Amino acid sequence: MKVSDNLQNDISHAPEWFHKAINFSADNKTIESEGHNVHYQSWGNVHSKKIIFLIHGTGAHKKWWDPIGPQLANDAYVLAIDLPGMGDSDHREDYSIKSFSTAILDIVDKEGLIDKDIILVGHSLGGHVAGFIASENPKIIDGVVMIDTPIRPPDYDYEKHRSTSPVRMIKYYENKLAIVNRFRLMPAQKCENDWYLRYIAEHSIREEAEGWRWKFDDTLFWKLGRLSGYKFIFKCKALYIYGGDSLLLGSKILKFMEEEFKETMDFIEVPGAAHHVPLDKPLEIIDILKSTISKWGFINE
Repeated sequence: MKVSDNLQNDISHAPEWFHKAINFSADNKTIESEGHNVHYQSWGNVHSKKIIFLIHGTGAHKKWWDPIGPQLANDAYVLAIDLPGMGDSDHREDYSIKSFSTAILDIVDKEGLIDKDIILVGHSLGGHVAGFIASENPKIIDGVVMIDTPIRPPDYDYEKHRSTSPVRMIKYYENKLAIVNRFRLMPAQKCENDWYLRYIAEHSIREEAEGWRWKFDDTLFWKLGRLSGYKFIFKCKALYIYGGDSLLLGSKILKFMEEEFKETMDFIEVPGAAHHVPLDKPLEIIDILKSTISKWGFINE
C-alpha cells in the first residue's frame, strides 16, 4: 500500500468505478442512542420502499462501505452505520451485540423505515449484529446477508476462544504517515486492492492533542460480550457469503452453519477472497447483493 500525505495521489491508480463511488454524494447524520451519539450515512432516495442497511466488522467503520453503498443506491435507500465505539460514534463504558442492534433500530425508527422492506448486510461482527436483529425482530426485517461471519454452536466454549483482535491499550503516533503505515487487516491477510486499503486507512484515524490514534475504542475488544449460548433463527430471506480463501472454508464452523441453516439460508462462495470479502472482491459482492435481492422479490417503488 502506497502511503504519502496525499490520499488522492495514493489511490490515483484505482479503477474508475471506485473513484466514482467514493465521490458519490452521501448524507452524514447523527442520532442519540442510549445516551450516546451514533453516526451513520446514507445514499439514494429516502422514499424508496427497499432499504439496505450495511453493517461493518470489528474495529471498522461506515466508510468501508463507500465503494459499495452507492452501487446499490439506484435500486434502494442505503445506510451504513458507525457501530458504537467505532468510527465517529461515541466510545462507551460497555458494548454488546444488543446495544449495537439498538443503535441500528433507533436509526430505522428515526428514518421512518419500519414498514419498508429492510435488508441487513453485515460483514464479520456486522453479520452477528444483522443476524441478531433478524432473529429478535422477525416482523421488521425482511432479509439478512452475512459475509464471512463465524456462527458457532450454542454450546461453544468461549473460555477457550482465542481472539485475533488487538488487546493493547491505545497507542498514539507522532504523525499521520506513521499511523497509516501501520494499518493492517485483522485477521491478517493480503489484499491486492491496495487503493481500497489506503482509502479506509485514511478514514480510520484521528488527531488528538497526544498525537494520531485509531478511531475505534481499544477497550471494546475485551468489553464486547459474545453471543454465548445464542441460537439464530431466520424467518426472513437469508444468505451467507464466504471467501474461497477464508479461514472458514473447510472449518467446523462452516460445516456447522451449512447443516444448521440448510433449510433457511443460501450459501455462496466467492473464489479468491479471504475473510475481508468486500475488500478483496467488491464488484463480485455488489453483483451478488443485487442479484440476490432481486431474486428475493423486493421491488423498488
